[in-house]
Amino acid sequence: MANLTLALDDDLLRRARVRAAEQETSVNAVVRELLTAWAAGDRAAAARRRLVGLSVSSAAGSRGAPLPTGLA
Repeated sequence: MANLTLALDDDLLRRARVRAAEQETSVNAVVRELLTAWAAGDRAAAARRRLVGLSVSSAAGSRGAPLPTGLA
């Protein structure tokens, strides 16, 4: 696992440590969870853009017809 050094305002870090302690976790764990979610969000957004692009460029189309029962 890699280490990351951040520069934070002293007061921000103090408040983050207090809140983390209240939630029985650490600032390190909170930052790790936030970065994991943020990085996953980027992949999800990229996947959505690819899907929309594929659907727009596809020769197949429903022409507005509803999906068959059980597929929606």
